[in-house]
Amino acid sequence: MTAETVIAVEGLVKRFSAFTAVDGVSFTVGRGEVVGYLGPNGCGKTTTIRILLGLLRPTAGSASVLGFDVQRDAERIRPNVGYMSQRFALYEELTVAENLAFYAGLYGRERHDVAERVGVADRLDMRAGALSGGWRQRLALGIALVHNPPLLFLDEPTSGVDPEARRAFWDIIYDLAAEGTTVFVSTHYMDEAEHCHRLGIMNAGRLLALDAPHVLKATRVAGPAWDVSAEPLLPLLEALGRVEGVANVSLLGDHAHAVTNVGTHDAASLRAALAGVGFGDVVVREAEVTLEDVFTALAGRRV
Repeated sequence: MTAETVIAVEGLVKRFSAFTAVDGVSFTVGRGEVVGYLGPNGCGKTTTIRILLGLLRPTAGSASVLGFDVQRDAERIRPNVGYMSQRFALYEELTVAENLAFYAGLYGRERHDVAERVGVADRLDMRAGALSGGWRQRLALGIALVHNPPLLFLDEPTSGVDPEARRAFWDIIYDLAAEGTTVFVSTHYMDEAEHCHRLGIMNAGRLLALDAPHVLKATRVAGPAWDVSAEPLLPLLEALGRVEGVANVSLLGDHAHAVTNVGTHDAASLRAALAGVGFGDVVVREAEVTLEDVFTALAGRRV
């Protein structure tokens, strides 16, 4: 572990009776990185974060956060990190300013002025309970930042908010990272995962891969991707799944999305294969490989 390593995890395991929630996970996170955990609900994302916060003891393996061991030094970790959970507790009857001041007081500090940073400065006198979902999330982030921590844990921070609010939230995250704050964020949104410097793909407690999103798409998928349009759509999906050389098929909006094995098809040969099973009027366009393609290739099913 180097001086710039903020999180180091080696062989981490967490079992609850016969259920293994985290299964042999290893990774490191460097200072100023935005590292994402992508995976479906129940795959071990939240359990990993709770272990790193010192809230759960691992069954096996080791982990350190900011140089502190998660088992021996848990009480030293928590004052030095910010944590925004999936259901962050706001005091509904308190104003935005009072919520910020209260949580700052828990850390024994004067209120660190984060209202401007998270965009709630013009809502300081509003009750937290009167805020819409996007503004509640901004306030929750402000509370996680109120003591100016060098490391943030964000557990599905934008769940349930609209796309515009999510984009604004990620702008704040990137500003923080540019200033040296390390961000570890879990999500099940594919578009959010694209924003991470590195992305971990989680499924059934296992970390299947961890790398930059563009590297994952270049190295973890069988071959090129194609957008295929024809009617009727559902029979088209079934037909594509039977074409030799097609590794994966999914529905993407009003068309099919297919990944083929390297060297098996170009647009013309894929059209010809579909014509052979009764789809003569087909539009085939080369497409970008998606993170959903990566997840499907690694885990064998969609998020």
